[in-house]
Amino acid sequence: MRVIGLMSGTSYDAIDAGAADLRLVGDSLVVEPLGLVSEAYDEPLREALAAALPPATTSMEAVCRLDTLIGRAFAATAVRADRELCAGRAELIASHGQTVYHWAEDGRVHGTLQLGQPAWIAEATGLPVVADFRPRDIAAGGQGAPLVSLVDLLWLRGLPGRPVALNVGGIANLTAPDGTAFDTGPGCALIDAAARGFSGGRLTYDAEGALAARGTVHEPLLRRLLEEPYYALPAPKTTGKELFHLGHLRDALSGVGTLPAEDVIATLTMLTARTVADAVRAVGATEVIASGGGTRNPVLMRMLEQQLPGVVLRTSDELGLPSAAKEAYAFAVLGFLTAHGLPGTVPTATGARHRSMLGSITPGRDGVRLPGGGGEGPVRLVLG
Repeated sequence: MRVIGLMSGTSYDAIDAGAADLRLVGDSLVVEPLGLVSEAYDEPLREALAAALPPATTSMEAVCRLDTLIGRAFAATAVRADRELCAGRAELIASHGQTVYHWAEDGRVHGTLQLGQPAWIAEATGLPVVADFRPRDIAAGGQGAPLVSLVDLLWLRGLPGRPVALNVGGIANLTAPDGTAFDTGPGCALIDAAARGFSGGRLTYDAEGALAARGTVHEPLLRRLLEEPYYALPAPKTTGKELFHLGHLRDALSGVGTLPAEDVIATLTMLTARTVADAVRAVGATEVIASGGGTRNPVLMRMLEQQLPGVVLRTSDELGLPSAAKEAYAFAVLGFLTAHGLPGTVPTATGARHRSMLGSITPGRDGVRLPGGGGEGPVRLVLG
């Protein structure tokens, strides 16, 4: 089955569309990547989204408008991906949507909201769409994240040593081979917030770590940031920009005085490296296979390497899975599993009571023709 996975992460910088041919061969899921296309949100939509995200307040009118506009943007990206990557022969779309709120309290997740109405995608492509993946796991008592952990576990199986998969987006998450998975804390979320705040909106992120490279880590600020109780919570656990936003940084800065922007961003970069490294050590990893936008920040990657002496650090690109496309491919896999009646979660990763088939299906132009299936699902992932 030829599937397009659509993903926009917590950094909301672009919609990624990864296309792949997927097939079940015995107990293996064979994934043949076909490529990636990315489309940045237009500036008015990006600004409207930023204005509605926590800790800002919003209105139902704004939510309705965003659901429609994001849905249209996802639809346009899906059409492009089908044309450029699939020669117009895609069979299914799997859309993660745009997370705008993750309702977590006292170590439990009670709800989550992803916008990007799938009807627009089905209408534009004529294809069935699997969307709204996270709520089913939450209804089963899970965190609803990290859902990429299933794909990580299938992919890591059989690799030597004790490798872990790390994704560094706005939030960083880790998957260990024993099925443990959790959000380690901020990936680029606080770095991006600081870059935007210090530049008055002119910058949206620290390109190639240039600001951090000019700064010096401020140890008192780092210590204050590391006092955040989230880091001490046991897995499984998830978080988001509801916690790690500009206000979180301002609270920490209030106790250390005025600092140069470069020093703040260097400190936030070290915060990500330190909290990820602490998580890696806690699961006894011998190797880290990293993906996500954070891998394009050489300062962050260098700090992480320094924090993990004796642990091999490399990107998923080195193993044949493009790091920029990994999450889009992961949701293509999850959509494929749903279409085949197979579960898409790992209870040890999310804390759910049981495995669940994920998502809701919006029919395409010709309805929904599911291939059937059922059972336990594949036990390993093979790149074709």
